[in-house]
Amino acid sequence: MNNFSFQNPTKLIMGKGMIAQLSQEIPADKKVMITFGGGSVKKNGVYDQVKQALSQHQTVEFWGIEPNPAIETLRKAIELGKQEKVDFLLAVGGGSVIDGTKLISAGLLYEGDAWDLVKKGQAHDTVPLGTVLTLPATGSEMNNGAVISCHETKEKYAFYANYPVFSILDPEVTFSLPAHQVACGISDTFVHVLEQYLTKTGESRIMDRWAEGILQTLVEIAPKIRENQHDYQLMADFMMAATMGLNGFIAMGVSQDWSTHMIGHELTALCGLTHGHTLAIVMPGTMDVLRKEKGAKIMQLGERIFGVSSGTHDRRIDETIRKTEEFFRSLGLTTRLSEEGIGMDVIDEIEKRFNERGVHFGEDGLVDGATAKAILTRVL
Repeated sequence: MNNFSFQNPTKLIMGKGMIAQLSQEIPADKKVMITFGGGSVKKNGVYDQVKQALSQHQTVEFWGIEPNPAIETLRKAIELGKQEKVDFLLAVGGGSVIDGTKLISAGLLYEGDAWDLVKKGQAHDTVPLGTVLTLPATGSEMNNGAVISCHETKEKYAFYANYPVFSILDPEVTFSLPAHQVACGISDTFVHVLEQYLTKTGESRIMDRWAEGILQTLVEIAPKIRENQHDYQLMADFMMAATMGLNGFIAMGVSQDWSTHMIGHELTALCGLTHGHTLAIVMPGTMDVLRKEKGAKIMQLGERIFGVSSGTHDRRIDETIRKTEEFFRSLGLTTRLSEEGIGMDVIDEIEKRFNERGVHFGEDGLVDGATAKAILTRVL
């Protein structure tokens, strides 16, 4: 196990009806800006629950944070927050709303353009932030990361601020989510875990087993969720899997990859494909192209998650990759770029961007422009 320092300060509040606890978690003297995405929270009752819980607080609302939150939108939220002198933020939505609100929390205390903070990659001075999660996927409710896009330049970058002070997770709010969003959320969660697991063997038995527990849970519950999205226990497990998949618990002392995510971000920025869907397409390609370096861990994944325990070394790797892709397809997601009308022009552009930035992603720094092209060509 590698050396590490770990702390996660987010208070997790889980269960039916727990949105009512907002009034206890946000100090009464705070002026709260509540951030939202579209109008789904008004249809599923979440908006009314939030407003009721904060009926004694002074609040301001900002609507319209889109999937893959854009700096163009977030600038408007920052301007409103400064005008209203808000000193607490509440993000009500999925990962995109929470991600965007993390940048808002930094932008409120920054005099320049918030895109500068995104390009810098981090900010330490922020306004306190709480969340009410409505779509499990990114784990943003219990980590300090965000991903922010710029429509003008078709760029998308990771950004790190402070952790949410608290996050409320009520599984009942997921019952009305569109099936495709749930599928993308499961895919996102699955690949979050693989990015921290599918690296080197022998680094930590306990991290491996924790990660495998999340992966096994997702494989078990995914088909049941497809059949009945209104099962409270299933959706509670899904919510917790997404949160535990990216809150640092399975990353302690082990190598991490994240090259699949970096490639996926470019597909979203250039083509608008939903983030979790991009990961379902890219991950099998990453596993195949890096099979030499990741072979031992791929076989461990195959044996412990998919029951692939016989055959030659290469056959076991091939079968594990096939099973992984089969899992994504069982969610109703495509796993080939051509199925989404994406061709070599996009692959070439991603290679060009990686080369211009001089990036070397992955646990061993092997994923540069040429390797990214090989990965994407494999899943064309």
